[in-house]
Amino acid sequence: MASTPEKRVQELHLTLPPAPKPVAVYKTAVKIGNLLYVSGHGPLKADKTMITGRVGKDGFTLEQGKEAARQTGLAILATIKETLGSLDKVKRLIKTYGMVNCTDDFLEQPKVINGFSELMKDVFGEDGVGARSAVGHNSLPGNIAVEIECIFEVGE
Repeated sequence: MASTPEKRVQELHLTLPPAPKPVAVYKTAVKIGNLLYVSGHGPLKADKTMITGRVGKDGFTLEQGKEAARQTGLAILATIKETLGSLDKVKRLIKTYGMVNCTDDFLEQPKVINGFSELMKDVFGEDGVGARSAVGHNSLPGNIAVEIECIFEVGE
C-alpha cells in the first residue's frame, strides 16, 4: 500500500511551521470546486520568523535560497493542512509560481525554486510535480528570500 502524504510528512521527519496568517487583506488559501488556490507564502520557520535576504548578495548563496524555498513549501503545507484538514485531500499540484529575491546578475532562479519542487515531490510523489515558473525579483515583501504561490487539485 502506498504511503499517504500525511504519512510521508512523518516518515521524512518534516516539521511544519504554524499556518501563516494574512499580513494584509487576503486569504492564505481559497478553495473553488476542486481547486485550492494558495496565496504567496514566504519562508516561515517554526519560530514564526522568516528567512530574509537577497540571493547573490552579502554571501546569500544558491543553497541558502533553495533552503528558503523548501521552508516556504513547509509553510504552504501547513496552510493546506489547516484549510483542508489533511494533506491526503490533495490530488495533485497543478501550478507553481516561484519568486526569488535576488540580484540582477543572479540567473539560477529555477535551481532555488527546486527546493520547493523537490519537497512537493517527496510529499506527494509524481502528483507533486506540476507546471512551474521561477522568476527573479529585485525585492520581495519584508525582504523575504522567496515567495511562492500555487494551485492544487483537491478532493473531498
